[in-house]
Amino acid sequence: MVGMRGAYGGGGGGNGNESQPPGGTAAPAPAPATREIAAMAMHKVAPPPPRSTASKMKARVKETFFPDDPFRGFKGQPLGTQWLMAVKYLFPILDWMPGYSFSLFKSDLISGLTIASLAIPQATIQYILALRQLFSILYNYHIRIDFIPACTVDLGLSWLQGISYAKLASLPPIIGLYSSFVPPMVYAVLGSSRDLAVGPVSIASLIMGSMLRQAVSPSAEPLLFLQLAFTSTLFAGLVQASLGILRLGFIIDFLSKATLVGFMAGAAIIVSLQQLKALLGIVHFTTEMGLVPVMASVFRHTEEWSWQTILMGVCFLAFLLAARHVSIRWPKLFWVSACAPLASVVISTLLVFLFKAQNHGISIIGQLKCGLNRPSWDKLLFDTTYLGLTMKTGLVTGIISLTEGIAVGRTFASLKDYQVDGNKEMMAIGLMNVVGSCTSCYVTTGAFSRSAVNHNAGCKTAMSNVIMALTVMVTLLFLMPLFVYTPNVVLGAIIIAAVIGLIDIPAVYHIWKMDKIDFLVCVCAFAGVIFISVQEGLAIAVGISIFRVLMQITRPKMMVQGNIKGTDIYRDLHHYKEAQRVSGFLILAIEAPINFANSNYLNERIKRWIEEESFEQDKQTELHFIILDLSAVPAIDTSGIAFLIDIKKSIEKRGLELVLVNPTGEVMEKIQRVNEAQTHFRSDYLYLTTGEAVASLSVLAKMTKP
Repeated sequence: MVGMRGAYGGGGGGNGNESQPPGGTAAPAPAPATREIAAMAMHKVAPPPPRSTASKMKARVKETFFPDDPFRGFKGQPLGTQWLMAVKYLFPILDWMPGYSFSLFKSDLISGLTIASLAIPQATIQYILALRQLFSILYNYHIRIDFIPACTVDLGLSWLQGISYAKLASLPPIIGLYSSFVPPMVYAVLGSSRDLAVGPVSIASLIMGSMLRQAVSPSAEPLLFLQLAFTSTLFAGLVQASLGILRLGFIIDFLSKATLVGFMAGAAIIVSLQQLKALLGIVHFTTEMGLVPVMASVFRHTEEWSWQTILMGVCFLAFLLAARHVSIRWPKLFWVSACAPLASVVISTLLVFLFKAQNHGISIIGQLKCGLNRPSWDKLLFDTTYLGLTMKTGLVTGIISLTEGIAVGRTFASLKDYQVDGNKEMMAIGLMNVVGSCTSCYVTTGAFSRSAVNHNAGCKTAMSNVIMALTVMVTLLFLMPLFVYTPNVVLGAIIIAAVIGLIDIPAVYHIWKMDKIDFLVCVCAFAGVIFISVQEGLAIAVGISIFRVLMQITRPKMMVQGNIKGTDIYRDLHHYKEAQRVSGFLILAIEAPINFANSNYLNERIKRWIEEESFEQDKQTELHFIILDLSAVPAIDTSGIAFLIDIKKSIEKRGLELVLVNPTGEVMEKIQRVNEAQTHFRSDYLYLTTGEAVASLSVLAKMTKP
């Protein structure tokens, strides 16, 4: 059972079965046929090298949980060095901090100040002058700023992401700024990405707000809502950190690209629809997230529409979209869209202040308290009434934000040609959310917009996150009064301009051209989000994706192969028109693992092929051999072996012979084991290639032909 029949007709070392030609009793072979067999170069199908069960389990666990082999550098190192490497692995800041230089700090300082302006409003003349003075000093030190043009240097970027996304989650605006202070500090110590800028993101904010609002009204019970948000953030962090610690990052792979494209597009529309409350000046707005209830609420309260608010909102939205178009059309002018939110906030705040617009129907942010994050561990709520809700919200927001953060980190790492450890990122993002839940923060992750600005500003290390956090700290301590006259309608316009970029029409078209099933998944995610709910739309898309994977497992691809004339190559008859059937042979290839989920299907499909083939062939080309090409079968279980035995018996009852070609290591090992009890698969029915099998069996068929 070690291999094929050696030279087929000579040579010792074979057992009794190996001396039998397929098809029946041994008979003296004609001399020409014997010489033809002996002339053929046959190769044995060798079993894999013997390995213990423990070694196989170790290899399997390693490939499942440690495919990147993170500890390969530990081999051969002294114990002290290994401990030091382990500490550096857990705290990446210790890896780059010893070599940190002033030149790196200068670049990180620019980047940190820039991304800080995405989280805080810098609207005072004093602060602008301070920035101008700071950059003038830096220029005296000959800092080269490749990506920050004069407009950004003079004015900064005042994109109110922290405040805007907190409002999107139905949380107090100050929570958004808190979430831009503590989490970046934690990530700088634990994160492995140099470019990732941490803070609140629109999708996680939207999901958290929509899920919690189903049980608690943020306006009627603001304290309870805040407690649930902090508790959900804790569970999100625990889920994220657990995935990293247990090396279960492959779970997020169930969110396929098609799912994410459809989900993000649907979420962008839902986010934009939610801003109609601010853009139209509506006071009594629905708490539901679906397209139908939102539009119904809009037209049900037309008497609340404020023309002043609408005029301001449309003007600033058009300005922001125009700036975005300019930056897309001319990438070197990316700073135009970066400066547009600053201009919007400064101009709108001045207009409100000068014309007392708050007295004419335009709502403003109002007073915000100065001071740093307050401890919130006493606000974590584990009441059984809401425990299920907070755990579910934490799970969904944790997975979504983790997927976004890792994707963004890997994107920018590829641009700078360095590696981001996915499992370390999970632990870093998870632990920063755990810490954040205890310091008045809600779910944060690596934001694409912040990270893009951070990357373009020339960041070198994660120190830019520290600088951003310190800048936010200064704002929290001294600059909070500057928010008072900022109109909410401009925040809504900024959010709409931001999330429109999540609608990726070219990606949808590409998915349609590449794979119609993936397109269906994309459409289901999109429709589910806008017509049902954010979490249910995501669940539907993931469910369809998993169903597709299950279908590929339970209905594996099989094909009938033919020979390409003049070669020993055998390919799919339907794919290669030049491939021709081989008389007397039915050659089938299986391209999937054989297991309990698909063995019955394979059995029935092969029997149907045999019946069709027997019906089509006439007596001149009577079917003799069924060849199963197992080259693409990486694994087989007990049900799969039982299937091979069953199909062999069924084929033999029809007077045919089953031949196996190129069984891989695991398959060959299990065939060898089943033969130890009873010889089901003789070695003369095992071939290394289809060409050798057809050549050998054709000659042997001539030998046994009367």
